[in-house]
Amino acid sequence: MLSNRISSFLALGGPQPGASPEEIKKATFMQIGMMVFFVLIFYMMLIRPQQKKAKEQSQLLQGLKAGDRITTSSGIVGVVVGIKDNTVTLRSGDSKMEVTKSSVTEVTERATA
Repeated sequence: MLSNRISSFLALGGPQPGASPEEIKKATFMQIGMMVFFVLIFYMMLIRPQQKKAKEQSQLLQGLKAGDRITTSSGIVGVVVGIKDNTVTLRSGDSKMEVTKSSVTEVTERATA
């Protein structure tokens, strides 16, 4: 549906039949300009925020250490006991479990030095 709207919008911007070369150039630049505009909007609205969020997640996992209180994506709250390459061992209540690093969503309390 969106592609139909874009196609019809771009079709409206074309030069009239029998137009002068200046009008054809102007219409072509307008169409290219609109496409560049849409690509920039797409980048600013979708790609850039996702890259920023991935960078923040990476920094969060880099700073993770034993004693930190964390929350996982599934809602488990626990204290980090150990850290391996791809997993984090945590203690929650009376249980001890191992979860993947990617499931850690936030550090609620940092360990005291």
